[in-house]
Parts: sequence; C-alpha cells; structure tokens
Amino acid sequence: MNALLPREAASLPGPCPVVRTGQLVLRPHKMSDAPAIAESLGDFQVARMLARIPVPFDLQDATDWLNRTGAIATPDWSFAITTGDDVHIGAVAIELRNGRWHLGYWLNRYFWGRGFMSEAVAAGIDRFYRRMPEAIIHSGAFADNTASLKIQEKLGFSIMRCDDLYSRARGAMTPHIETRLAPASFRRPACL
Repeated sequence: MNALLPREAASLPGPCPVVRTGQLVLRPHKMSDAPAIAESLGDFQVARMLARIPVPFDLQDATDWLNRTGAIATPDWSFAITTGDDVHIGAVAIELRNGRWHLGYWLNRYFWGRGFMSEAVAAGIDRFYRRMPEAIIHSGAFADNTASLKIQEKLGFSIMRCDDLYSRARGAMTPHIETRLAPASFRRPACL
C-alpha cells in the first residue's frame, strides 16, 4: 500500500469507531469472531448474495481474513454487528476501493427479517458521514437480493446501472444493480 500524503490522510475517516444503536453494537472485528464469521459465510444462502466470498468458506478462511484486515493499515471501516451480549451476527464495511467509498454488508441468516441489517447499515453510514460529510458511497446488490435493495432504497441510494458481476459463490456472472448515495440524499432513520 502506498503511503498517504498528509493532505490525503486528513481527508480520511480515522479509526473504525464503536457505534451503539437501539438493538446492536457495531465494533471493529476481533480474532475471536472467526467461528461466527465462518458459520455465517459458510451458509450458501448468505454467501450467494456476496460477490467475493468463496464456497466453501470455513474457519481458516475467516481467520485468514481477520489476519489480513488486522495487519494492513487502511482507511476502511469494517464493523462487526453484534447483539447486546457481543454475539457476532454480521458485518458492515465501508471500504476505499479505486478512489471510491464502497458499502458492503451481510447478516447471519438466522437474524434475517428482524430489522437488524437496516439498523446496522444506517448507523454505520450515519457515523461515517459525521467524519466524511462530503463522501459519495457506492454499493449495490445482486438483482435477486430484494431485501438488500430495499434497505438501500430506504436510506436514499439511487440506482446507477445494472450489469453482470461475477459471484464466486455461484460460480457465474449474475445480474447486479449498482447504487450510490450522496450525503444530501441520506435518509437518516428516526431511530438513530
């Protein structure tokens, strides 16, 4: 990774914070999260909605990812989504890729349908915009991931285009909808 110039470093969000919501705590990942990450991403129903997750995904994959993300100093924020008793149930990440901020997220399937993902994504974006008030956030979802697209729509993301993107889990090109969020379009939920 290239060293950042002082001016570039000043325009970064800083270390990943801890964010508390009504039901959740978003915090940086830790090595003890590896079994929960492996369990969640080892579930094909979760992995198939993500572009970069290989199948099978096991404990060694989770450990390797945690080692890699912990060893490299990046401006990225990668939150573990946890319940009040610190049970790891998913992740929200805002990463700088090719000069653009990208949002990604996933949730253990057994926690779907409870509003956790909407709450976590909104809280992560809200905190990010407190530090980076002019940033455009890019995201997207596979076209068959209607739940994810509804979350993005609710928060103010607009559709940019539809194209095919390779899904490692599916082993195929898959229709993907690209989205973006401008700060002025962010619809901050009342619960935050």
